[in-house]
Amino acid sequence: MSDKTPIEGAHRKIRFREPQIEMAHGAGGKASRRLVEGLFAPLLFESSVTPLDDAARIDIGGASLALTTDSFVVKPLVFPGGSIGELAVNGTVNDLAVSAARCEAMVVSFVLEAGLPTPVLQAEIEAMGAAARKAGIKILGGDTKVVEHGKADHMYITTTGLGVRIPGIVIDPRSVRIGDKILLSGAIGDHGITILLARGELDMEGDMRSDTRSVMPLVAAVLQAAGPGVRWMRDPTRGGVATSLNELARDCGHGIVIKEEELPVHDGVRGACELLGLDPLHIANEGQFLAVVAPGLADDALRALRATPGGEEARIIGEVREQPAGSVLVTTAYGGSRIIDMLVGDPLPRIC
Repeated sequence: MSDKTPIEGAHRKIRFREPQIEMAHGAGGKASRRLVEGLFAPLLFESSVTPLDDAARIDIGGASLALTTDSFVVKPLVFPGGSIGELAVNGTVNDLAVSAARCEAMVVSFVLEAGLPTPVLQAEIEAMGAAARKAGIKILGGDTKVVEHGKADHMYITTTGLGVRIPGIVIDPRSVRIGDKILLSGAIGDHGITILLARGELDMEGDMRSDTRSVMPLVAAVLQAAGPGVRWMRDPTRGGVATSLNELARDCGHGIVIKEEELPVHDGVRGACELLGLDPLHIANEGQFLAVVAPGLADDALRALRATPGGEEARIIGEVREQPAGSVLVTTAYGGSRIIDMLVGDPLPRIC
């Protein structure tokens, strides 16, 4: 779940009644939403700020900008396909991309644990620099704090990105219409399962790699093909595709129906989820995005995605319907169906 801006008309009364903060409150699911809407929103934000998105939209001196911030506490720091430094840059770029904004600049803050080997820190700074250059953005400054040994698990990184909004595109769940199509840019669950395997907590072998990357080239292809027909986008990180689509269903008031057989899932992810009793729809991604596109433009958007490097596995996975209002329904090729809720609890802590 995004925790960048509160929903419109957030009540000023505190509604968060839980006695303490648990790991689930940072997992991006129901607990996270209760925390943001029940405590942060009424105490910190203006009631007129809209809506609950991946980036805040602001206009300054005639410029249409977007601002986002994110913290990264992934464990381990380095994993197949990426590391915390690369992830920190890509995650911020992607939050802006799915808000129809191109990231231009970034500042970064480090919380470092005393005793951290300098080569480890240097490697992550180099990874951040390489990711920023690849994404075409500048890192302009930041801050560093050092805490006692044992207080930070090596390193935490916070990034704040400033982007320029793409003219003519309005990303808003309230613009979603019945009949709109749901696009997914590629295979789901790779990042979350890769992190789990990298920790050595699962007696399972697999050639899994995180999907961390900038999705801006893919987003740009969709926007060029479908323009204002793109109603909504989201990168399904914490809580996975299921949580992102449940948030959309709640915010737009319509039903979301997806076809299970259309979901791209790699064999390693499917096998790990079957072993652990997890659903790939709840597993985190760091290099994919969802888009809701007007029906007459969805095929054009899909072709554009598949023609862009990294988008070859893109699919139309479902559509917006009148029912089940406010919920997500998954159908199977055998005629069955099930309602899938947003993530409850925290099956894979410290994934980003």
